[in-house]
Amino acid sequence: MESAINKVVLSGFAGADAEVKNLSGNQKLARVNLAVNEYYKNSSGEEVKKTQWFTLTFWNAKADLALEQIKKGTRLTIEGRLQTGSYEAKDGTKRFTTDIVVNEVAIKEIDLAN
Repeated sequence: MESAINKVVLSGFAGADAEVKNLSGNQKLARVNLAVNEYYKNSSGEEVKKTQWFTLTFWNAKADLALEQIKKGTRLTIEGRLQTGSYEAKDGTKRFTTDIVVNEVAIKEIDLAN
């Protein structure tokens, strides 16, 4: 059987403080939105910044770490895997999600005042 790889590495900035939920069975779940900026030159030669947002998911001990250390503006470099899901919205439409379940994280606080 051929093996497959589901691995993502991203580096960017937390869009807000980590939010943690306590789930049944003593499990914890933290979520953080990560902004990743890309720069390129358009056809006129002007530099353009494009920001993409990713939802990071931290479980249990990593959720505690996220709550303690990830604040808005914190620089993160993460390694994780993609996880897709779906749910029914209040209006009855089916919505799809793609999260990154974090396995490893490096955290560096950035002083936004400077």
